[in-house]
Amino acid sequence: MFIVNTIDELLEAKATSKGTIGFVPTMGALHEGHLSLIRQARKENDFVVVSIFVNPTQFLEGEDLDAYPRKERADTKICELAGVDILFMPTTEMMYEKDELSITSPAIRGFILEGTKRAGHFDGMLQIVMKLLNLIAYNKPSNFHAYFGKKDAQQLALITQMVKNYFINVQIVPCDIVRDSDGLALSSRNIYLSKEERVKALSLSRSLKRATELVMQKEFNASTIVIEMKKVLSEVEVEYVALVNREFEQIEQVELGNTIILVAGKVGTTRLIDNLWI
Repeated sequence: MFIVNTIDELLEAKATSKGTIGFVPTMGALHEGHLSLIRQARKENDFVVVSIFVNPTQFLEGEDLDAYPRKERADTKICELAGVDILFMPTTEMMYEKDELSITSPAIRGFILEGTKRAGHFDGMLQIVMKLLNLIAYNKPSNFHAYFGKKDAQQLALITQMVKNYFINVQIVPCDIVRDSDGLALSSRNIYLSKEERVKALSLSRSLKRATELVMQKEFNASTIVIEMKKVLSEVEVEYVALVNREFEQIEQVELGNTIILVAGKVGTTRLIDNLWI
């Protein structure tokens, strides 16, 4: 495995690649959810690149940039054991200039749900993802796949739109949510939860399970489903419960094969999100 810390080293190492490239961008503190993306990229491609970069532009004032977990040695070992070909770990100074061009998220889909609660977050996220996609695609005109988890559903939708709008030559591959044995969706932020808070956090996945039961009972009314989910979420500081289609347009009725049910809330000081694709 090549471990590279500069853009020149990345391009030099990537020059050795042949065939298809699978790319998994991360912010480190790798867990089984990240590993599922890496394994899928490894299975479906000839060459696998993973990036680890805690991107400062997507953290808002008062968020946990400084406290965000960093486990460089452990992450390096995980990537090596998973068969990664290139591990790219740049610095902020390499990725950003002092006077940067900027990219903004779309005026509607970028400013609902997560965009409302974290105004500006998607701008920074899209900016770094575009940079990374362009670096990995450089001198590779085809056969390039990038892997993103469905847990960050709105992020995935906006990245897919960005690739389309800016004609970036990459295929975005959505990957299923990975959960712990108790049903909690895996997240690097789960380490912030105390034992008692973790029990409360399970309300998120239980609320989605309740939504599944309702849909299986032919209850498709969005308002009814939201009300029932909020009953399950009584121990969580709920930020939103929403039903949207794949275009992130709010819907009044479940559309089978075209619906995402999303929930976000705080348990203690830890903010968690989860969703269900129907």
